[in-house]
Amino acid sequence: MQQEFMGRAIALARVHMRAGGGGPFGAVIVKAGAIIAEGYNAVISRKDPTAHAEIVAIRRAAARLDSFHLGGCEIYTSCEPCPMCLAAIYWARLEKVYFATTTEDAREIGFADRAFYQEVQLPWAERRIPAQQLLREQALAVFREWQDKVDHIEY
Repeated sequence: MQQEFMGRAIALARVHMRAGGGGPFGAVIVKAGAIIAEGYNAVISRKDPTAHAEIVAIRRAAARLDSFHLGGCEIYTSCEPCPMCLAAIYWARLEKVYFATTTEDAREIGFADRAFYQEVQLPWAERRIPAQQLLREQALAVFREWQDKVDHIEY
């Protein structure tokens, strides 16, 4: 079944790339041996830089399961996830990632995934996009309020 699931992710990448929706990326999320959600890169069509195949599939799976935890699920993606998608995979608590092409393969056709991985490892002061911390104490007060909130939901 794994090859069929990956084949579906690759087919989604091809169909939607050809249709002009976005880059050549597709993903499916599987639970208990069945596809529960599909996604494809829709960055161009949605004018949304976060509309990567994995993100789209995660959003659809979460809606279908009515949960932000996707425990018991696996993702099949046509390319090794970028840092944004990998973080979403961890936040969603997916249990396994299968991928076809690598970030190096993506780099060779013009995608910056590998550069982003390198960038996020640098201290803030060395990154390409400048960052400045502001109003920490005010924000910490909100954190303390969350921590003390008796009905907050852990995630």
